[in-house]
Amino acid sequence: MREDGGVSDEVDERVTPPLVDEAVKKAAVCWVSVAGSPAYALWCLPLDGALLVVTGPGEQAAPGLADTDTADVTLRGDHGGRIVTWPARVARLRPGTEEWDTAAPLVAAKRLNASGSAAEVVARWAAEGCALNRLTPAGTAVTGADLPAGSLAEQPRPAPAVRAVRKPFRLHRVRRR
Repeated sequence: MREDGGVSDEVDERVTPPLVDEAVKKAAVCWVSVAGSPAYALWCLPLDGALLVVTGPGEQAAPGLADTDTADVTLRGDHGGRIVTWPARVARLRPGTEEWDTAAPLVAAKRLNASGSAAEVVARWAAEGCALNRLTPAGTAVTGADLPAGSLAEQPRPAPAVRAVRKPFRLHRVRRR
């Protein structure tokens, strides 16, 4: 709306579609893709219409996220199926700023299996150069009939957590008759 009460033709980027807004509020995990690369599943914390994600040493990996301005975010529903994909503006929150001082303790308090108190986790993130990123919806979301019909399943990526399968250990020989 314009100051004179008329309707403006400009699109307000701050207005988030209701589906994206609701999905963000309920998100605990999001799938983030940077520059068309495969998406990584990341735990997140919704705050003020955006998602906060921590990456870096000792935390989850999301190659390129800390160094980009945009990413694609996919959120899934309770049934496990994709409900919305939207472009996001990525803003890295820096230690010592007001945004960091507000958001980092909230994220640290929700961090599962963290060693130490929330204050110790925040101090470790700052000292080790972890990235606290704010993913804010920007642009047109892909929902409903616009989503791909196929599964888009991919082969698992190599990871250091994978180990070779060995034959089972036997304490004694089994006699066969």
